[in-house]
Amino acid sequence: MERPRFVIEAAEAESMAQKSGLTVLQLLPTLVKSAQTLARPPISKFHVGAVGLGSSGRIFLGGNVEFPGLPLHQSIHAEQFLITNLIVNAEPRLQHLAVSAAPCGHCRQFLQELRNTSDINICITSVNSNERKYHPLSHLLPDRFGPNDLLDKDVPLLLETHQNGMSFNLCNGQIPETENPKERLKYAALEAANKSHAPYSKCPSGVAIMDCEGNIYKGSYMESAAYNPSMGPVQAALVAYLAAGGSGGGGGGYERIVAAALVEKEDAVVRQEHAARLLLQVISPKCEFNVFHCGCKKSCSRF
Repeated sequence: MERPRFVIEAAEAESMAQKSGLTVLQLLPTLVKSAQTLARPPISKFHVGAVGLGSSGRIFLGGNVEFPGLPLHQSIHAEQFLITNLIVNAEPRLQHLAVSAAPCGHCRQFLQELRNTSDINICITSVNSNERKYHPLSHLLPDRFGPNDLLDKDVPLLLETHQNGMSFNLCNGQIPETENPKERLKYAALEAANKSHAPYSKCPSGVAIMDCEGNIYKGSYMESAAYNPSMGPVQAALVAYLAAGGSGGGGGGYERIVAAALVEKEDAVVRQEHAARLLLQVISPKCEFNVFHCGCKKSCSRF
């Protein structure tokens, strides 16, 4: 089975547009239906697709993901999937966005964590089905609350470089080379934690998951100024897993996840362990889950 595509390189995007007699911006809305097919909403059955154009010229796709047997707040919104996909692929800036339905309030707030959101333009294909016009994202949240209300201007936002300075006592911030799968997973989670966007709680965290072939996928915790739209590190790791084709190209696929590691601070007032454990236990019951606290011995458990 052909693996789903979540990233279109810049040269291919230009070629696709030219063959269709379109500009790249006009191409984005035509890809929304393809993004909708990537969604996994077994609860709502409502497929949401999001397509974004980065400053590199690459096109990114995202879809909503739901998890039966878990609270609805564990779900991944299509716009969150999209932004995480940009982060996974080191895309520095989102310029244009096309979505299948108007973003919910949750996503409108989450998108405020990007720098200069008023410069991002959005096309809602269900509303602009004929004209396919773009409008500034600020039109969707005119009187907005966000990072500018709480943070200094030099604090990095989503898609910008983060280095949280987390390390284990024995590694002095250096990531050692190792062939040990558990150690690889541990340090991959540390790397994700160091890239975490957690300026409000100052409780960065990261998750790394490993599939049955030994591939590792990393996810960083991402906070919102409004708190509730924040996205957990295990959800971010699952986006990396799905976007890389780790699920084998469709269907369930979560049972292929055999191990996971979480890194967070020992004294964190915002902790991810219990939420991450619950999600992984439901989607992949045989997954071995380890928790590591920076600056102390590991706390390890298995389900």
